[in-house]
Formats: sequence, C-alpha cells, structure tokens
Amino acid sequence: MIKVLLIEDSSLVNSIILLLFLGFLVGLILYYLFRMIEVTYVLKHRKPLYNHVYLFLKKIDTNKKSILRNQFSFYNKLSDKEKRFFEHRLVCFIEDKDFIGREGVIINDEVKVLISATAVMLTFGFRDFYIGLISKIVVYPTKFYSNTNEAYHKGEFNPRLETLVVSWKDFKEGYSIDYDNINLGIHEITHAIHFNSIKERDISSTIFSDSFKELSDMLTQDETLRTNLLTSNYFRRYAFSNQFEFLAVIIENFIETPKDFKNHFPQIYFKVKQMLNFNVADY
Repeated sequence: MIKVLLIEDSSLVNSIILLLFLGFLVGLILYYLFRMIEVTYVLKHRKPLYNHVYLFLKKIDTNKKSILRNQFSFYNKLSDKEKRFFEHRLVCFIEDKDFIGREGVIINDEVKVLISATAVMLTFGFRDFYIGLISKIVVYPTKFYSNTNEAYHKGEFNPRLETLVVSWKDFKEGYSIDYDNINLGIHEITHAIHFNSIKERDISSTIFSDSFKELSDMLTQDETLRTNLLTSNYFRRYAFSNQFEFLAVIIENFIETPKDFKNHFPQIYFKVKQMLNFNVADY
C-alpha cells in the first residue's frame, strides 16, 4: 500500500514539474513572439507598441496636485486620462529617487514635484520612464562649485555617480518664462536621458538613441539644413558646443516653443518628436 502511494506521489510530482516546464516554455515562446512583433512595429512606426499599461494607478495627494496645477503648465494641457497617468508616474519617480538638499535647501513637496514632473514630462512617451541612471537628485540654493571642472555650475548630470545636481534658484527661473527656450531642468534631465539611452537597451531608449543618430546623419548629409541651423538665431550658440549640448538645447526649444520650432526647422522638429514619442498636448 505504501509503495503504491509513493508511486502515485512520484507521478503527481512529475506531472506538476512537466506542467511547470511547459508553462515556462509557452511563456518564453510568447515573450519572444511579442518581442518580434514589437520590433517589426517599431521599425515601421518608430514608436513603442504600447506605452501606458498599469495594474493600478497610484494617486498623488492634494498638495502635490495643487503644485502641478499651479506651477507646471504642461500638466494642465493633458487630458483627464493622461493626467492620471502623469500623476502615477510622478509618484513612482519620486519614490524611486533619493532627494538631497545642500546648503540649507529643504526638500519639500515643491522641490520633489517640479523636478520629478520635468523628468516625467520628458519621458511621457517612454515605456520606461524612471531614467535608471539617476539615483540621486542634489539640490543647491544657487550656483554650486563642481569638482568636475573646478567651476561654478547651475546644474550638471554625473553619469558615473548617477547624480543630477541643480541650483533651485535657476531651476525655478527656467519655468518663470515659458517661451525663452532656457530651462535648466529640461536641459540637465535631457543629458541624463541621453546618457541613459546609450547605456540601456529598453525599447524607448533604443528609439531615442536611434532617432538621434538619424538626426545627426541628416544634419551631416544636408549641407543647406546645417547652414541654416548654424546661421539661425532660433537656437542659442551653446547648442553647438558638442552633440550633448546640441540635443539638450533643441529639446528645451521643442518643449517651450514647439510651434516656432516646427515653423523654423520642421525636419528637426519631427525627429525630436519621434525621439521622445511625444504625441500629447498638441505637440
């Protein structure tokens, strides 16, 4: 009797193991099938197959929502559904980062919300919006001394230390005028996204880096466009320091004056839009 029970138990265990293995195998096949389908879709449409899919949406408290409504104009341009997605991502981003105040800066809701909202805005078209290369966000009251080049900075991103550093005074000034195409937060977080896209291979990072390469190739091959770009006063001269500053500056312009950007340089505008997968708020 005992022997029969042992045989039955052994058969049951083997059956469970077989079912688990088959389940794993089917899951693996479905995963790679989905990847193949998405790659095909991305090659054709230059955007992810899907973007906002969540098991549940986290909600922000009343104070944080008030800050968004009163101080972050991009949020008010979104539909009600997009606002819920934005709020969810904002909460997740804040929870994921370590905010550190220096020289008397108090890390309050305003600091967390406005810096995080800038990052969420720039990655709103991404599936992975965390910007993994940012683990710490350091906030100074004004310009700070940087050991990187032994000079005073308004902001910087250090990929080796995974640290974003900003002057709060200059960060706030970036949002005081919405159309001057100078925004410290957008500029420095774009640097972080750029470095992150070089390191990571998720679908959004791949689209971002590939689109920037396409933009660079377009400017290399089109001499007339390149000349117009260099002689135009639309982008400030700092854009032409190097490829990293060029990208950070043109995204500042893209966010703050999209209509002017589209009128002046439609080819570049649409590459930036593709890069960010930015299909919201009339962009």
